[in-house]
Amino acid sequence: MANPGWSHPESPFHAGELAIQARLGAQERMDKQGRRVIREYLPDQFRQFFTQLPYVIVGTVDGAGNPWASILVGEPGFLSSPSDRIFKVTAKPLFGDPLIITLVNGIDIGFLGIELHTRRRNRLNGTVTATHADGFDVEVGQSFGNCPQYIHWSLD
Repeated sequence: MANPGWSHPESPFHAGELAIQARLGAQERMDKQGRRVIREYLPDQFRQFFTQLPYVIVGTVDGAGNPWASILVGEPGFLSSPSDRIFKVTAKPLFGDPLIITLVNGIDIGFLGIELHTRRRNRLNGTVTATHADGFDVEVGQSFGNCPQYIHWSLD
């Protein structure tokens, strides 16, 4: 089954991305590409990918507008997706991690899953819909794969 891309009339890119694209004269090309590869749900292969990861990189923004990067770790399965629109995290931020403060219902959140041995990367953007003692839930807003070009792994 083919995965349909972005179906909304508005751009899948935020204002800052659109400004950079316009400055580079690439807005039309990027809009076409974004509508093809960015989805408002998690395809099955992304759902399976995130489930088998032992860690995920998390991005949030605090109340002052400062961006923060965090890492969540757990046994494979600590990330799950009971449907293509819901992402569940069963992990708590590490001691001192800014995510302890930024993680509240309604906040926008981004995830980057990386599998080093295959150089595979998948992104997920969404909104936190619930927090609970052992983790939190996210409503999926966007998902897309990232090019493996800059992942270099060697045992040497």
